[in-house]
Amino acid sequence: MSTDLLEPTAPVTTIHTALRPIDRDGLMAFAEKGRNNPASRGTNKVHTVMEGQYRSLSTVGKHTPVVVDEPLHLFGQDTAPAPGEIVLSGLGGCLAVGITAVATWKQVKLSKIEVFMEGDIGNPAAWGAGGALQKLPPEMGFQAIRVKVLVEGDAPREVLDEIVQHANFYSPVANSMRNPIPFEISLMD
Repeated sequence: MSTDLLEPTAPVTTIHTALRPIDRDGLMAFAEKGRNNPASRGTNKVHTVMEGQYRSLSTVGKHTPVVVDEPLHLFGQDTAPAPGEIVLSGLGGCLAVGITAVATWKQVKLSKIEVFMEGDIGNPAAWGAGGALQKLPPEMGFQAIRVKVLVEGDAPREVLDEIVQHANFYSPVANSMRNPIPFEISLMD
């Protein structure tokens, strides 16, 4: 990803057309449930099927499958985003959702949210297939992620920045990436 994507050039302007809003009353009810039961958790389920080479389809409920592939230089067909790009897409989506929720909570109308991300990723072990096998897990995968947010709305830049920072602090996906989480894998019974 080119670093020029991280340098948005459009200034924050006065709102002209608001983004489609979410249900604020519903958001407040959801927030109250969280306050009343802070230990509550949900479970996301995804089913991934390999088509061949490195192209796979991941199905989530009734939605169109998410296609994942690797670029040609990594022996894929380059027909879809790579796994790391899908991870960044999930991060961007989660941050945009959080920004929308926090703005709604603070009663700020937004006209634009764009999230630009890039991540430095390493795979020196070649997925464990004979590469630099002396590398440990902390030395593989994303080593740095940079995010820039272009947000416009009916609030001063300082308030918009507070919204973005608050959304980042509470983002489930950002926190999954920042914090070690229990992870297990096994063969299906």
